[in-house]
Amino acid sequence: MSIVKINVLTVPAEQRELLEKRFASRAGAVEGSDGFEWFELLRPLEGTDQYLVYTRWRSEEDFQNWMEGSMKAAHQGTSAGAGEGGAEGERPRPAATGSTLWSFEVVQQASPKD
Repeated sequence: MSIVKINVLTVPAEQRELLEKRFASRAGAVEGSDGFEWFELLRPLEGTDQYLVYTRWRSEEDFQNWMEGSMKAAHQGTSAGAGEGGAEGERPRPAATGSTLWSFEVVQQASPKD
């Protein structure tokens, strides 16, 4: 079965809009990756300043390949916020103040009945 990776991002209130804009500007960046199955950016509604970045992958190997290739390249560029907290040619500061990665294996799943 699939694996799930949840990146828990601590995001101060004043950085929320910036974080969401950066994710929106990368729309489509992960979808073509081999083994990618699902993505969701989850905004907290109450009681926390932590966003959850949910991705589902066919295998741990597929996730690691994406981490070492496409994701690493995307985070080294300036397209995710040049002019928003960083000078031209300079890597912008992160919108999150902390990050933790959770890993899970899918052991059961369900979908709506047709």
